[in-house]
Amino acid sequence: MTMIPESLSFAILAGLSPLTGLYAAFLMGLVTSILGGRPGMVSGGAGATIVVLIALAAGHGVQYLFAAVVLAGILQLLVGLCKLGKFVRLIPQPVMYGFLNGLAIIIFMAQVQQFRLLTDPSSWMTGASLYTMIGLTGLTILIVIGFPKITKKIPASLVAILMVFTLVTIFGINTKKVADIASVSGTLPTFRIPDISWTLDTLKLIFPYSLVMAGVGLIESLLTLNMVDEITNTKGKSNQEAVAQGLANMVNGFFGGMGGCAMVAQTLVNLDAGARTRISSFIGAVTIMVIILVGAPFIEQIPMAALVGVMMMVAIGTFQWVSLRIINKFPRSDIFVGMLVAAITVVLHNLALAVLAGVIVSALVFAWDNAKRIRARKYIDEDGVKHYEIYGPLFFGSTAAFMEKFDVFDDPKYIIIDFKESRVVDMSAIDALNKITGRYAKQDKHVQLRHLSPDCRSLLKNAQGFVKIDIAEDPTYKVMPND
Repeated sequence: MTMIPESLSFAILAGLSPLTGLYAAFLMGLVTSILGGRPGMVSGGAGATIVVLIALAAGHGVQYLFAAVVLAGILQLLVGLCKLGKFVRLIPQPVMYGFLNGLAIIIFMAQVQQFRLLTDPSSWMTGASLYTMIGLTGLTILIVIGFPKITKKIPASLVAILMVFTLVTIFGINTKKVADIASVSGTLPTFRIPDISWTLDTLKLIFPYSLVMAGVGLIESLLTLNMVDEITNTKGKSNQEAVAQGLANMVNGFFGGMGGCAMVAQTLVNLDAGARTRISSFIGAVTIMVIILVGAPFIEQIPMAALVGVMMMVAIGTFQWVSLRIINKFPRSDIFVGMLVAAITVVLHNLALAVLAGVIVSALVFAWDNAKRIRARKYIDEDGVKHYEIYGPLFFGSTAAFMEKFDVFDDPKYIIIDFKESRVVDMSAIDALNKITGRYAKQDKHVQLRHLSPDCRSLLKNAQGFVKIDIAEDPTYKVMPND
């Protein structure tokens, strides 16, 4: 009930046959329900992925779109096989908040668009048609809110849709229905190789679209997987889900579907109904195919107001209200990241770009914060040796502050740099050590490094062509610049 409107609307938006969207909902749901790594999660013909391919379909035709979907599936399959799905763990919580809040706004605004006239989509409903739509939508929302207080054994969204449908049918209320958008009647999808010229030029044409679609699909799917993990207190398999998403998109391309990914709103509807296993999403996919084959006349009579009300409640449930309640307790950088991700999601409808921007900004903030933490405790022992005890990681962001800690001209002949409370992290850190020891060497002064961790030793040993290292005794190293 909630997958059909979205699949139809985005297929039509992309200039495709409505069945292309329904086939995507069926094929994505079927394959991922069987092979996916997250029971209870729903995949289908999502708008986030098809929006990426609209320009390709408009400029070169639907066959090139199908080929791009196949290639995107192959890329996703490779990500899963190479076990790269784990990198979704690097997405910070503020990015998750921004992603879900932005997605909630998109879902809600998409439902508001249903209040436009069928005859003139640029104009809004007025008069009786508007009041009828608002009244039926409001009734749906009230049922979704109130019915769980009676029983939770029956999904409130399904009850709301059936009750509004019954009310409209009995009283003959004139309102927008699914049939007014498109027909959902059709046949089983058939295997067909995309009718394109299989050349290197074609690959160059579709590859950028496929790459972006694969990224958007995986990001939304794996973020949805993490969301389900939190709700159900269980652990999904991100790499297995990436493989399943890839296979599902490959099947889509060969069977006339527009491709897709995990669907946050529909997954939340599924979870709210009590679903926790693969059976729910499998039955959902099969039911869509049954509707296409025999149930279209019934489904096409469902009032759009009922579906709009359900999806509005899903949007409200998707929005992370807790992020507003604790916003004054967040660091300012986290607040900015969350707002940035939400803004990019809403304005550009590009989930991959929004998440990527959020991760990059979060990483830069983290690097800056750690760069400021490097400190040096200085003292001269009874033998006249100057000690520098370093605190905080030495990496590309902190090398400048590290270099400023040393007094090369006024220090005594022997200097010890102690890394007991620090770590040499990267090549920039080794370069800083090379430079500081070089400065001391020019003054005929000697430097020793002490208490280096095993990974730090490994980095310095690997850099022997770059800096000269004399191992005096474990764990002390003499580091001198090359002559």
